[in-house]
Amino acid sequence: MNISSYLLAFGTSALVAIAALLPIANPPSTAPIFLSLTEGASLKTRHELARRIARNVFLLMLGAALLGSFVLDVFGISLDIVRAGGGLIVINIGWRLLTTNSAESPRAAKIAENYTPEMIRSTAFFPLSFPITCGPGTLAATITVGASLASPSITLSAVRTLGAVLGLAVVASIIYICYRYAEYLTRLLGETGTIVFLRLSAFILLCLGIQIFWDGAGSLLSDAIRAGVHAPATVTTPNS
Repeated sequence: MNISSYLLAFGTSALVAIAALLPIANPPSTAPIFLSLTEGASLKTRHELARRIARNVFLLMLGAALLGSFVLDVFGISLDIVRAGGGLIVINIGWRLLTTNSAESPRAAKIAENYTPEMIRSTAFFPLSFPITCGPGTLAATITVGASLASPSITLSAVRTLGAVLGLAVVASIIYICYRYAEYLTRLLGETGTIVFLRLSAFILLCLGIQIFWDGAGSLLSDAIRAGVHAPATVTTPNS
Protein backbone atom coordinates (compact mmCIF):
# COMPACT_ATOMS: atom_id res chain seq x y z
CA MET A 1 0.00 0.00 0.00
CA ASN A 2 1.16 3.54 -0.72
CA ILE A 3 1.15 6.53 1.62
CA SER A 4 -2.17 7.90 0.28
CA SER A 5 -3.89 4.62 1.13
CA TYR A 6 -2.57 4.77 4.67
CA LEU A 7 -3.66 8.41 5.01
CA LEU A 8 -7.11 7.45 3.77
CA ALA A 9 -7.31 4.62 6.29
CA PHE A 10 -6.13 6.98 9.05
CA GLY A 11 -8.73 9.64 8.21
CA THR A 12 -11.52 7.10 7.75
CA SER A 13 -10.88 5.52 11.17
CA ALA A 14 -10.87 8.93 12.83
CA LEU A 15 -14.14 9.96 11.18
CA VAL A 16 -15.78 6.61 11.96
CA ALA A 17 -14.85 6.94 15.64
CA ILE A 18 -16.25 10.49 15.82
CA ALA A 19 -19.42 9.65 13.88
CA ALA A 20 -20.10 6.53 15.94
CA LEU A 21 -19.39 7.91 19.42
CA LEU A 22 -20.27 11.60 19.40
CA PRO A 23 -24.05 11.14 18.85
CA ILE A 24 -24.18 8.53 21.63
CA ALA A 25 -22.12 10.51 24.14
CA ASN A 26 -24.02 13.68 23.10
CA PRO A 27 -22.11 16.14 25.34
CA PRO A 28 -24.56 19.07 24.91
CA SER A 29 -27.36 16.99 26.43
CA THR A 30 -25.27 15.75 29.36
CA ALA A 31 -23.84 19.19 30.20
CA PRO A 32 -26.98 20.16 32.22
CA ILE A 33 -26.69 16.87 34.12
CA PHE A 34 -23.08 17.80 34.90
CA LEU A 35 -24.27 21.14 36.29
CA SER A 36 -26.96 19.47 38.38
CA LEU A 37 -24.58 16.92 39.91
CA THR A 38 -22.04 19.64 40.74
CA GLU A 39 -24.61 21.97 42.30
CA GLY A 40 -22.91 24.45 44.63
CA ALA A 41 -19.40 23.87 43.28
CA SER A 42 -17.36 26.93 42.31
CA LEU A 43 -16.61 27.84 38.71
CA LYS A 44 -12.97 26.88 39.18
CA THR A 45 -13.99 23.49 40.59
CA ARG A 46 -16.29 22.81 37.65
CA HIS A 47 -13.54 23.70 35.20
CA GLU A 48 -11.21 21.24 36.93
CA LEU A 49 -13.92 18.58 36.90
CA ALA A 50 -14.52 19.18 33.18
CA ARG A 51 -10.81 18.62 32.49
CA ARG A 52 -10.69 15.45 34.59
CA ILE A 53 -13.90 14.08 33.05
CA ALA A 54 -12.62 14.64 29.50
CA ARG A 55 -9.37 12.86 30.40
CA ASN A 56 -11.18 9.97 32.10
CA VAL A 57 -13.59 9.52 29.19
CA PHE A 58 -10.72 9.48 26.70
CA LEU A 59 -8.91 6.80 28.71
CA LEU A 60 -12.12 4.78 29.10
CA MET A 61 -12.83 4.86 25.38
CA LEU A 62 -9.21 4.10 24.54
CA GLY A 63 -9.21 1.08 26.85
CA ALA A 64 -12.54 -0.12 25.46
CA ALA A 65 -11.33 0.23 21.87
CA LEU A 66 -8.04 -1.57 22.42
CA LEU A 67 -8.90 -4.13 25.11
CA GLY A 68 -12.71 -4.22 25.37
CA SER A 69 -13.36 -7.29 23.25
CA PHE A 70 -10.51 -9.20 24.90
CA VAL A 71 -11.65 -8.38 28.45
CA LEU A 72 -15.25 -9.37 27.75
CA ASP A 73 -14.12 -12.65 26.21
CA VAL A 74 -11.89 -13.42 29.22
CA PHE A 75 -14.73 -12.98 31.70
CA GLY A 76 -17.39 -14.42 29.42
CA ILE A 77 -19.42 -11.19 29.48
CA SER A 78 -21.54 -10.20 26.51
CA LEU A 79 -22.28 -6.66 25.34
CA ASP A 80 -25.92 -7.25 26.23
CA ILE A 81 -24.95 -7.84 29.86
CA VAL A 82 -22.95 -4.60 29.83
CA ARG A 83 -25.95 -2.74 28.42
CA ALA A 84 -28.38 -4.22 30.97
CA GLY A 85 -26.16 -3.52 33.99
CA GLY A 86 -25.15 -0.05 32.84
CA GLY A 87 -28.74 0.80 32.00
CA LEU A 88 -29.78 0.08 35.60
CA ILE A 89 -27.10 2.49 36.87
CA VAL A 90 -28.26 5.24 34.49
CA ILE A 91 -31.90 4.66 35.49
CA ASN A 92 -30.98 5.10 39.16
CA ILE A 93 -29.08 8.34 38.55
CA GLY A 94 -31.78 9.76 36.27
CA TRP A 95 -34.50 9.00 38.81
CA ARG A 96 -32.57 10.68 41.63
CA LEU A 97 -31.96 13.78 39.51
CA LEU A 98 -35.62 13.89 38.49
CA THR A 99 -36.89 13.69 42.08
CA THR A 100 -34.29 15.94 43.73
CA ASN A 101 -35.52 19.21 45.19
CA SER A 102 -33.56 21.89 43.34
CA ALA A 103 -34.45 24.50 45.94
CA GLU A 104 -32.06 23.11 48.55
CA SER A 105 -29.94 26.29 48.73
CA PRO A 106 -28.44 25.56 52.19
CA ARG A 107 -27.27 22.20 50.89
CA ALA A 108 -25.75 23.88 47.83
CA ALA A 109 -23.94 26.38 50.02
CA LYS A 110 -22.59 23.57 52.18
CA ILE A 111 -21.33 21.73 49.11
CA ALA A 112 -19.64 24.90 47.88
CA GLU A 113 -17.81 25.26 51.19
CA ASN A 114 -16.70 21.64 51.38
CA TYR A 115 -15.98 20.73 47.76
CA THR A 116 -12.46 19.57 48.53
CA PRO A 117 -9.84 18.22 46.11
CA GLU A 118 -10.66 14.74 47.45
CA MET A 119 -14.31 15.22 46.43
CA ILE A 120 -13.20 16.32 42.98
CA ARG A 121 -11.11 13.18 42.58
CA SER A 122 -13.84 10.90 43.90
CA THR A 123 -16.71 12.29 41.81
CA ALA A 124 -14.78 12.97 38.60
CA PHE A 125 -14.85 9.31 37.65
CA PHE A 126 -18.11 8.04 39.19
CA PRO A 127 -20.71 9.09 38.35
CA LEU A 128 -19.58 12.07 36.23
CA SER A 129 -17.26 10.23 33.83
CA PHE A 130 -19.00 6.85 34.07
CA PRO A 131 -21.85 6.33 33.46
CA ILE A 132 -23.15 9.91 32.92
CA THR A 133 -20.71 11.01 30.21
CA CYS A 134 -19.39 7.68 28.98
CA GLY A 135 -22.11 5.13 29.57
CA PRO A 136 -22.56 1.52 28.52
CA GLY A 137 -23.89 2.56 25.11
CA THR A 138 -20.75 4.59 24.43
CA LEU A 139 -18.49 1.78 25.67
CA ALA A 140 -20.32 -0.82 23.59
CA ALA A 141 -19.98 1.38 20.49
CA THR A 142 -16.29 1.97 21.28
CA ILE A 143 -15.67 -1.78 21.55
CA THR A 144 -17.35 -2.21 18.17
CA VAL A 145 -15.15 0.51 16.66
CA GLY A 146 -12.08 -1.18 18.14
CA ALA A 147 -13.06 -4.52 16.63
CA SER A 148 -13.25 -2.91 13.18
CA LEU A 149 -9.61 -1.79 13.35
CA ALA A 150 -8.20 -5.29 12.88
CA SER A 151 -6.48 -6.07 9.59
CA PRO A 152 -4.19 -8.83 8.26
CA SER A 153 -1.59 -6.09 7.74
CA ILE A 154 0.05 -5.00 11.02
CA THR A 155 0.95 -1.62 9.52
CA LEU A 156 -2.61 -0.98 8.36
CA SER A 157 -3.97 -1.99 11.79
CA ALA A 158 -1.55 0.43 13.45
CA VAL A 159 -2.57 3.26 11.10
CA ARG A 160 -6.27 2.59 11.70
CA THR A 161 -5.68 2.50 15.46
CA LEU A 162 -3.88 5.85 15.40
CA GLY A 163 -6.75 7.35 13.42
CA ALA A 164 -9.29 5.99 15.92
CA VAL A 165 -7.23 7.44 18.80
CA LEU A 166 -7.38 10.84 17.11
CA GLY A 167 -11.16 10.47 16.80
CA LEU A 168 -11.45 9.60 20.50
CA ALA A 169 -9.36 12.67 21.36
CA VAL A 170 -11.71 14.86 19.33
CA VAL A 171 -14.75 13.44 21.14
CA ALA A 172 -13.09 14.01 24.54
CA SER A 173 -12.20 17.59 23.54
CA ILE A 174 -15.81 18.33 22.60
CA ILE A 175 -16.93 16.93 25.96
CA TYR A 176 -14.48 19.26 27.72
CA ILE A 177 -15.71 22.30 25.79
CA CYS A 178 -19.38 21.52 26.48
CA TYR A 179 -18.78 21.01 30.22
CA ARG A 180 -16.31 23.89 30.49
CA TYR A 181 -18.85 26.38 29.14
CA ALA A 182 -22.03 24.72 30.44
CA GLU A 183 -22.83 27.64 32.73
CA TYR A 184 -23.07 30.04 29.80
CA LEU A 185 -25.99 27.98 28.53
CA THR A 186 -27.78 28.29 31.86
CA ARG A 187 -27.26 32.05 31.87
CA LEU A 188 -28.98 32.28 28.52
CA LEU A 189 -31.88 30.16 29.78
CA GLY A 190 -32.38 32.02 33.06
CA GLU A 191 -33.28 30.50 36.43
CA THR A 192 -36.68 29.14 35.44
CA GLY A 193 -35.49 27.94 32.07
CA THR A 194 -32.51 26.22 33.69
CA ILE A 195 -34.74 24.34 36.15
CA VAL A 196 -37.03 23.23 33.33
CA PHE A 197 -34.07 22.23 31.17
CA LEU A 198 -32.47 20.25 34.01
CA ARG A 199 -35.72 18.38 34.69
CA LEU A 200 -36.16 17.58 31.03
CA SER A 201 -32.53 16.43 30.80
CA ALA A 202 -33.01 14.21 33.87
CA PHE A 203 -36.15 12.71 32.32
CA ILE A 204 -34.32 12.08 29.06
CA LEU A 205 -31.49 10.47 31.01
CA LEU A 206 -34.01 8.23 32.79
CA CYS A 207 -35.58 7.22 29.46
CA LEU A 208 -32.11 6.65 27.98
CA GLY A 209 -31.25 4.34 30.87
CA ILE A 210 -34.46 2.37 30.31
CA GLN A 211 -33.67 2.14 26.59
CA ILE A 212 -30.11 0.93 27.26
CA PHE A 213 -31.37 -1.61 29.79
CA TRP A 214 -34.06 -2.87 27.42
CA ASP A 215 -31.60 -3.15 24.51
CA GLY A 216 -29.52 -5.52 26.61
CA ALA A 217 -32.23 -7.31 28.60
CA GLY A 218 -34.52 -7.65 25.58
CA SER A 219 -31.76 -9.23 23.53
CA LEU A 220 -30.89 -11.61 26.38
CA LEU A 221 -34.56 -12.53 26.76
CA SER A 222 -34.91 -13.17 23.02
CA ASP A 223 -31.84 -15.40 23.06
CA ALA A 224 -33.23 -17.34 26.03
CA ILE A 225 -36.58 -17.83 24.28
CA ARG A 226 -34.92 -18.98 21.06
CA ALA A 227 -32.71 -21.37 23.02
CA GLY A 228 -35.78 -22.81 24.75
CA VAL A 229 -37.67 -23.25 21.48
CA HIS A 230 -34.79 -24.98 19.73
CA ALA A 231 -33.80 -27.11 22.73
CA PRO A 232 -34.13 -30.83 21.96
CA ALA A 233 -37.11 -32.42 23.59
CA THR A 234 -36.44 -35.11 26.17
CA VAL A 235 -38.00 -38.44 25.26
CA THR A 236 -39.18 -40.47 28.25
CA THR A 237 -39.93 -44.14 28.10
CA PRO A 238 -42.34 -45.87 30.46
CA ASN A 239 -40.84 -48.23 32.95
CA SER A 240 -41.47 -51.87 32.11
